[in-house]
Amino acid sequence: MSTASSWLGLWRPGMGPKQWSCTKNLQDKLGGEPVLDGIVYGSLMKAYFLMGMEEKAMGCCKELLAPESEVRFGTESYTQVLDALGKNERLEDALNLFDRMLGEHDPPLRITVDVRSFSVMVDAYCAAGRFEDAIAVFRRMAEYKVAPDVAAYNNLIRHLGLNRLADEAEVLHKEMGEHGLVADEETCVLLMEARFKADRIDDGISYFNRMAELELKPDASHYHRIVDGLVGLSLLDKAHEYFDQMREKEIHPSTATYETLLKAYVGVGATRLDDAAKVAKCILLDENVVFSDEMRELLEGALRGEGREDDIAKLYEDVEREKAEAVLRVEEEKARAEALAREERAARRAEAAAKDEAAAKASAAAIEAIIGHRRKTEGETAEPASTPNALDGGLLSRLGLSSPGEGAPQDTPIISTETKGDGQEQF
Repeated sequence: MSTASSWLGLWRPGMGPKQWSCTKNLQDKLGGEPVLDGIVYGSLMKAYFLMGMEEKAMGCCKELLAPESEVRFGTESYTQVLDALGKNERLEDALNLFDRMLGEHDPPLRITVDVRSFSVMVDAYCAAGRFEDAIAVFRRMAEYKVAPDVAAYNNLIRHLGLNRLADEAEVLHKEMGEHGLVADEETCVLLMEARFKADRIDDGISYFNRMAELELKPDASHYHRIVDGLVGLSLLDKAHEYFDQMREKEIHPSTATYETLLKAYVGVGATRLDDAAKVAKCILLDENVVFSDEMRELLEGALRGEGREDDIAKLYEDVEREKAEAVLRVEEEKARAEALAREERAARRAEAAAKDEAAAKASAAAIEAIIGHRRKTEGETAEPASTPNALDGGLLSRLGLSSPGEGAPQDTPIISTETKGDGQEQF
């Protein structure tokens, strides 16, 4: 990425004046020379639009797209300008620029459109309410050797779902499979929301449940969307089922999920305040979220309104007790784990000692067997008495043992005993 694009290519909503200031600073750093990177102009146009300076934005656009313009354009820079036009209701200008991009596109020599370029045009058409045109331009990708990905399909499905075009969204979903693309979690949730918008609730729920069959793993944000959708359809009990399901799967609900349920139960009135208190208790026991002052006041106000001040105190007492019990359980589990570890270490030491002892006994038995066999063999061959001792000594030396007389001073005779015929011993 060039110096210019590194300064201004990371545009974000709400950065209008700051972006414009960065452009001026960049131009100053270039010695007052004009900036010739198309990405910069796309970012600058967005900044002008954000500041309400539409004429400036369009003047900038006209300047950079003029035949004599020296501004360098590639896929990314073209798409930046296209996005600035599309997001600010300048559809006709966006179409003119897109036609220019398509005309210059000559793969593999020159690439001026990609999946994101087509998705930006989809956004522009949908913002103008021209959904058929959005679908048509999406399907033109193959004509320009551009392959749509799952994210591109999801983008168009989202637009169609938000505008109650659930059947059209389903057609796109089938096309994904025909092109060898596999729907992800986002696809399933978008199709669910499209069905909810079209008041086809059971079909929407089935899309969410289908994720298990597809071995997809919805996260907390996906669960929030089904809970929020069902609450919006006044199906609180069904919403709570999915709330319980995510907790059973050890997926931590987001603050938004908790608050959606809490507000819904309080909104129903006195008949569901117990459920609201249960949700509040879950929040208080969940270390990953915070029980906001707004939610606290909402719940406590509803309980006081029904004369249930004692239930407020009981709620907080129960929470403190359960927290203390949880800490105790953790400590007990830690102590059990440490005791088990000690037992395992002792067992390993005892096993090692037993193996060492068995090895020592086996070695001793082997030595005795070898020596006994050698003595028996030497006795049969009637060799001189000194030979076995020498042989035994060599063998015993290799085994780390001492033979008789070994270690005596040199030239010291070895004293032996003999028995004469009369039975007396003679030295």
